[in-house]
Amino acid sequence: MCMFQHYILHDTGCDLFDALLLLTEIYLTIVTFAHYARMHSHMPVTWATFLSVLLGACVVAVGHPFDLVKVRMQTSSIQQSTFGVLRTTFAKEGIPGLYRGVTAPLTAVTPVFALSFWGYDMGKRIVKFADKSDINPGEAYNFTIPQLVAAGGLSAIPTTMAMSPSERIKCLLQVQANEVEKGNKPKYKGMVDCGMAVYKEGGIRSLYRGTVLTLMRDVPGSMAWFGTYELVKKELMHLQGIDPATGTLSPLAVLAAGGFAGMACWAIAIPPDVLKSRYQTAPEGQYKGLGDVYRHLMAEEGPSALFKGFNPAMIRAFPANAACFLGMEVARKAFAFMD
Repeated sequence: MCMFQHYILHDTGCDLFDALLLLTEIYLTIVTFAHYARMHSHMPVTWATFLSVLLGACVVAVGHPFDLVKVRMQTSSIQQSTFGVLRTTFAKEGIPGLYRGVTAPLTAVTPVFALSFWGYDMGKRIVKFADKSDINPGEAYNFTIPQLVAAGGLSAIPTTMAMSPSERIKCLLQVQANEVEKGNKPKYKGMVDCGMAVYKEGGIRSLYRGTVLTLMRDVPGSMAWFGTYELVKKELMHLQGIDPATGTLSPLAVLAAGGFAGMACWAIAIPPDVLKSRYQTAPEGQYKGLGDVYRHLMAEEGPSALFKGFNPAMIRAFPANAACFLGMEVARKAFAFMD
């Protein structure tokens, strides 16, 4: 326990206020999922709460080191390989260095998943409402893949509002190590200190800096994420002769569907993610706007710079999202008796 406390409160750059905020966010997530569960009688409160925490823990634990590598590659003008950055970070900072800035995504990821799945459900309702085709009363509504893709895109809108501040803070903490290597002192002590400093610089607007780019990344990314998962699941069930209404896929098949969903998401999300990382970590006033970030990047590094961090993003995408969807399916089975 003492070693765990030392790691969370010291090695990751998290202070006591960070830990208290994390507990508060978990509590708010429980309340959010409890309300969502009451709206859907088939989803018990206990299962929904456990699911949100499990999904968040799975994604952050598996994917954060590669996310850190991705951001450091995107914000550096030097050409570096994925495993070169990984080796350098590990050699200089150890395992805690690979989880630098982890508090911000860990704090936000559970409510983000709550909002994401709630947004997906709302998106499906909107898509269903917009469908004017004749449906027999009492007949189950079958969504098409394009409809699920559209619902996935809609799910990104509420999640962006929760994610943008934590994304900005996470990126600032992750690239801070680059300044330390140059002999400069760390600018931020932890997540709360970083958030307060950013707020003092430009208020709430500064915390939400890069929100439009986050939307440009997450709307098409979520469309690919949900759409690919549903499509791969459907095709795997068809290949294995499983009835979607009564049967379930094996854990290996779920891992494959989740992994491919993550890769599809990041395959189209990388260019806006590069621009977002540059914009969110740049000093105040360096760029006049989103277009200015793009023009500077093209002039200084060329079109290939839009795909910086592609390799670590792909490496991270498969295991992180495979773990996410497997966590969901495991939780569903574990709490099936409560349905």
